[in-house]
Amino acid sequence: MKISGVELRTIRMPLVAPFRTSFGTETVREAVLVRVVTDEAEGWGECGAGPAPLYSSEYTHAAVDVLTRHLAPAVAGVRGADGVGPALAAFKGHRMAKAALETAVLDAELRGRGEPLSRALGATRTEVPCGVSVGITDTIPRLLDVVAGHLEEGYRRIKLKIEPGWDIEPVKAVRERFGDIPLQVDANAAYVIGDAGHLAALDDFGLLMLEQPLAEDDLLGHAELAKLIRTPICLDESIVDARAAATAIALGACAIVNIKPGRVGGYLEAKRIHDVCAARDVPVWCGGMLETGLGRAANVALAALPNFRFPGDTSASDRYYTTDITEPFRLEDGHLRVPTGPGLGVGPDRGLLDAVTAETAWIRS
Repeated sequence: MKISGVELRTIRMPLVAPFRTSFGTETVREAVLVRVVTDEAEGWGECGAGPAPLYSSEYTHAAVDVLTRHLAPAVAGVRGADGVGPALAAFKGHRMAKAALETAVLDAELRGRGEPLSRALGATRTEVPCGVSVGITDTIPRLLDVVAGHLEEGYRRIKLKIEPGWDIEPVKAVRERFGDIPLQVDANAAYVIGDAGHLAALDDFGLLMLEQPLAEDDLLGHAELAKLIRTPICLDESIVDARAAATAIALGACAIVNIKPGRVGGYLEAKRIHDVCAARDVPVWCGGMLETGLGRAANVALAALPNFRFPGDTSASDRYYTTDITEPFRLEDGHLRVPTGPGLGVGPDRGLLDAVTAETAWIRS
């Protein structure tokens, strides 16, 4: 397989409703798509970075810049996805941009030989259970309405975003209203270890997990917090690669790991994290970054691996978008089907894609 060029597309897709977390509110999903063209097939990847460096240090304009100046030229001579990591190793950081590029190369490679991504990763299921992430709302009654709607749609797990001042009371209200539903919370690193006593109040609600309560680089703080509360701690932002996962588990900093392929540099590293956790009997689940159908297809394939033991944030297309750029993913009895076609198993509708494209760039190999 020989790469002839890389196309970058910055797209802007309106969300069906504002999505608020502890680090901001999104009304439009801005993302960078990567298309790799080879002599055998073309492939697609999606960069999870948003318009501002809030979730992590990465953001869309920086992703376009580093892909254009450094990453895309560096993979000109690779012959398959296994060569992307080594080709990019000299460049520090930028995991989401690297992930998008590696995914596009992997998609092209798999399409060329007619193999689905799920099979290449080692999936064992044909469908995956789906949870849904519920952003911070203006009032508790509004939150209860949103949760009720998602449960009626068939989602198998509810995740509530929390932050200081919006934590105990909304969780209590959801538990009292809906009873023993699978429920978890996500703090997006909004707390400090001094909040341990306050976070311990969440123990009364039988949560599946408390996700990323402390700062990304505070593994020791998470290990200390784990000794002070009963709710299992799940790490998200802290898990940047397989080594970080092994370290966090060894320290007792987490009992569960959220794998976001973009955050860890791609689906090959995500598979390595899955395997590290499986070897230590630590369950994982698949997080989300408001992906379009391209990123969602890849996440669903990953979530079909055997150690993914909790419903992921692999929600249906209409959770975020009125119109997706691919054939929409639809919830069926609380599950999404794993694509069976070669590579990602889906591709963009060029008309829909053009309609949401703000900028394009072509890097010739």
